[in-house]
Amino acid sequence: MKINRRRLLKGTGVTVALPALSSLIPRHASAEIPNSRPGQATTANGTPLRMAFMSIPNGVQQDHWFPTDQFELSETLQPLQSVKEHFQVIGGLDHFNATSGADGGGDHARANATFLTGMRARKTAGSDIHLGVSIDQRAAQIWGHQTRLPSLELTSDVIRKSGNCDSGYACAYQYNISWSSSTTPVAAESRPRQVFERLFGSGTRKQRQQNYLMRQASDRSVLDFVMEETRSVEKQLGAYDRSKFEQYTEVIREMERRLKAAERFRRPPTTDAATPAASIPQDFAEHMDMMYDMLILAFQTDATRIGTLLLAHDGSNRSFPSLGIAEGHHYMTHNQRKPEFAKKVAAIDRYYAQSFARFLERMEQIQDIDGNSLLHNSMIVYGGAIADGNRHTHDNLPVVLAGHAGGALQTGRYLQAAKQPMSNLFVSMLNQFGVQTDRFGDSTGPLSELT
Repeated sequence: MKINRRRLLKGTGVTVALPALSSLIPRHASAEIPNSRPGQATTANGTPLRMAFMSIPNGVQQDHWFPTDQFELSETLQPLQSVKEHFQVIGGLDHFNATSGADGGGDHARANATFLTGMRARKTAGSDIHLGVSIDQRAAQIWGHQTRLPSLELTSDVIRKSGNCDSGYACAYQYNISWSSSTTPVAAESRPRQVFERLFGSGTRKQRQQNYLMRQASDRSVLDFVMEETRSVEKQLGAYDRSKFEQYTEVIREMERRLKAAERFRRPPTTDAATPAASIPQDFAEHMDMMYDMLILAFQTDATRIGTLLLAHDGSNRSFPSLGIAEGHHYMTHNQRKPEFAKKVAAIDRYYAQSFARFLERMEQIQDIDGNSLLHNSMIVYGGAIADGNRHTHDNLPVVLAGHAGGALQTGRYLQAAKQPMSNLFVSMLNQFGVQTDRFGDSTGPLSELT
C-alpha cells in the first residue's frame, strides 16, 4: 500500500480518511502529504497548515473583553485560560468599509459582509449584490486543490439566501462570510449530518444514499464498511499510533451517536432537499460544538485546510434561556446603559468564548504528524467586524488569533498594533499560507507587528 492509499479507507458509499500516523509515513518522506512543499499551505517543515475563521455577532461588551497589558485575561476571555499560551489578542484593527459612509442604515449586514473581505458591500436588496473575495476563498483558489475539499463553510445559525434583511441590504450579505467572487457568496452548511456525509461519503449519489440507508436501518457506523482495510492498517501501526487510531475511530463513532440523537431522518440527506429541522440540535451550544467538531475532523484527516464558521449572523437577536437571559442579544446591545443588560451582554460574549475555548483545547490535544498539535499548526481567527455593539463602531475590533502557524507566530500576548485595516492581518496570513500578495481588501500592507 502506498502512502496515499493508506490515508483513505474506501468502502461502497463511504470514505474514511486517516489522521496523521507516523507509522504510515516512509522514513524518507519529509511530510505526510504527497506533493506538499513548505510554503504551500504548509508549515516550514512541510506539515499541513490550517486556516480558520469564526464570526461572532453584535460586537462585544467593551468593559469585559480586552485583556490587560500584561495579558491577564478579561472576564469574557477567561474560559480560554487553559490555552492562553496558544493565542494572542490583537488590538488596533479596523474595518472602515463596515462603516455607514453614504449608505446609511444596515450596519450589521455591512459588518458581516466586510468581516472576511475587507470590502464595502453594494447596498441592494436585489440580485445585483457586489462585494469581494473573502480571505478563505482567496487561499482556497490557490491551494485548495491539495485536499479533497478546497474549503469547508459552516454555520450554527439559520440560512437565508434571498430577500431584504437589514435596511436595504440583501440577506446574502448578512448570512454569509465566505465569497468566492464579488457576486458569489459560498453558502454555509448548518446541518451536522450533511457535513458528516460530505466528509465521509464517497462514490455516486446513489451509492452514498444506499450506504446511508443501510447505516440507519442497521445502526451501523461508516467504519463498519471499511473494516477489512482498517484491520490491514492496524497491523502496520506501532503501539502509540494504534492507540491514536483507536481514539480517532471512537471520535467518529461518538459523532455518529450525537448525530442520531439530534436527528429524525426518514430519507437520506440530499443537496437539493431541505433537511428536517430536527437534524439540528435544539441546544445552541451543542450545535456550535458539533460544528466545531466537524471542522476538527476535517483538519485532522486533511480533508481540507481552510474553514469558516459563522456562529451567528450580525444582528442576531437570539435569547439565551440556558443563561437565564430572555431578552434578545441585539436588543440588549443597544440598551447597555442599563447595568443589568450590559452584564447580560458580557455573559453572552463569554458563552461564545466557552465554545471557542473547547474547540482550541481539543485542537491542542490532537497530535499532528510532526509531533506538534493541530493547534500549533494552525491560524485561527475569532472575532467580528463590530467592536461596540451599542454604537456600531468598527475600530479596535475584537480579534483573537489562535495557533502558532507551525512556530511562525508569537502567541501568549496582547498585541496592541498600530491603528490599521484588519485586512493587513489577512495579508500576513495569506503570505504565511503560501499566497504571496501585498494587497487584500482595503489593506495597506502586511501586519508588521505579527511576526
